[in-house]
Amino acid sequence: MTSATDPQVEPKAALSLVERVWDTEIVPTLIDYIRIPNKSPHFDPDWHANGHMQKAVDLIAGWCRQRPLPGLQLEVVELPGRTPLIYMELPGDASAGDDTVLLYGHLDKQPEMEGWRAGLGPWEPVLDGDRLYGRGGADDGYAAFASLTALQVLTDQGVPHARCVVLIEGCEESGSFDLPFYIEHLKDRIGTPSLVVCLDSGAGDYERLWNTTSLRGMVGGELSVEILTEGVHSGDASGVVPDSFRILRSVLSRLEDEQTGRILPRELHADIPEQRLTQAQRSADVLKTRATGRFPFVKGAGPLEGPTAELILNRTWRPALAVTGAGGLPSLQSAGNVLRPRTAAKLSLRLPPTVDGDQAAAVVKRLLEADPPYGARVTFSGAEGVTGWNAPPVADWLESSVAAASEVFFGKPSAAMGEGGTIPFMGMLGEAFPAAQFLITGVLGPESNAHGPNEFLHVPTGKRLTACVAQVLAAHLHRPRS
Repeated sequence: MTSATDPQVEPKAALSLVERVWDTEIVPTLIDYIRIPNKSPHFDPDWHANGHMQKAVDLIAGWCRQRPLPGLQLEVVELPGRTPLIYMELPGDASAGDDTVLLYGHLDKQPEMEGWRAGLGPWEPVLDGDRLYGRGGADDGYAAFASLTALQVLTDQGVPHARCVVLIEGCEESGSFDLPFYIEHLKDRIGTPSLVVCLDSGAGDYERLWNTTSLRGMVGGELSVEILTEGVHSGDASGVVPDSFRILRSVLSRLEDEQTGRILPRELHADIPEQRLTQAQRSADVLKTRATGRFPFVKGAGPLEGPTAELILNRTWRPALAVTGAGGLPSLQSAGNVLRPRTAAKLSLRLPPTVDGDQAAAVVKRLLEADPPYGARVTFSGAEGVTGWNAPPVADWLESSVAAASEVFFGKPSAAMGEGGTIPFMGMLGEAFPAAQFLITGVLGPESNAHGPNEFLHVPTGKRLTACVAQVLAAHLHRPRS
């Protein structure tokens, strides 16, 4: 626990500074950032030639260089053939020695997606009340700005902190495949962090500080079924030639029970720790119907059946399949009476945090490709597995500082919950720095819709979160040492 004599952030002054910086500097810069179609490399293979990545790097690095943070060092590191990374370092108080905090975010974005409401678009920022709409503002272009503003609060108030390293990568939405090379390249400069702060996660609501306790892993790939060398008249061939869509559907049934959505192979499931069960129930008590009501169901539709706590565990600790794209299917306007030669589907299989991603990918590939119906050519290509992350036990000092920060800046108790998404960086760091503590949080709350249409950043939450990070950084320096 921190003691009453430890230097603390003065709340009113902190919020005043944070609100001023957000209103006059961060939001206007985020508006410029949203306009840059800086899609992640998987979605823009020509990212280097197109130049959007460089524009985003220049914008964020330029803003950061202007911060009133004495001793701040910033370098844009570019390894050959890899997406750039912004590396920042701010010296800490002499009493901290080489103790280090690592703060993380990314600047690449998901693709456009369809379905944006009239007047909104991925690259057209719109500030509507408390919401800043546009791709990448919440996921998570704000991270660099919030990190340095939290440090500015401490500097402005003369509150000491440990040495801080900030990493902003350009490849997260593609699985962070470049990041391990930068971690290795910069390992001597990064040091050994005792605290990791990641601002790329979710929030159950906008009323408190949320700490993410686990992240699911993922297997992604393309399932393709080929039965003919070319399309043929459906009136001539149907009833003789099996439809490639039906074959694909039957192969997927090996993986998923289409009636319930349950993933069938036992190897893709994991035991849920007792603490995570307790956290899910507490989160359900806090969120109640908001845990499922946050999603934009069509009229008359609703979620899977079951208690709220079980649905929370479904999206955080149980495997689940989504078909995120399709190939071999013409548009409805162009669909003639043709029995098509091929059907393909892009699969996104979320895994429990403790299931090994590579092993899961091998299981899925064997399962889908074995004994193809009718001798069809069935392939699961591009299969990539990413292992999730399960937080280590939370230290008393971090639990108390997160709770205090939430009460001071949100006015409500903090909460902890797993998240259904994947942040590959967390798994890398958890393995590299097993003794580190983690504050994994973010602004992706109800309806914020990261990756989908109408993505928005809830600006008041961004402000309060920034102030909370400042208070946690202050508490970190004065934590008990073993």
